[in-house]
Amino acid sequence: MSRVYGEPIEVWVRGDKPARFVWRGRLYTVLVVLEHWVVSREWWQQQSPDPRAPAEHEFWRVEATPGQSIPAATYELRRDAATDRWLLARVWD
Repeated sequence: MSRVYGEPIEVWVRGDKPARFVWRGRLYTVLVVLEHWVVSREWWQQQSPDPRAPAEHEFWRVEATPGQSIPAATYELRRDAATDRWLLARVWD
């Protein structure tokens, strides 16, 4: 079962992949990247004042855990390339 959140998160990237993120005050460690894809936004929905800014969302489906004794779950992280802001889009328990 999945739940949609759309909540802002802080993400630490190692290389070009998310390595850790903070959601609701808890630090999660990414154990494995399951999927990665990019979706282009429609140009008329671009919110950036700079028309040269990338008009895309980058999605990462990852397995992560907030601690060694807590079972991992699947999280979908979304990065807005124009603003470099991250959201927690969805969680599978």
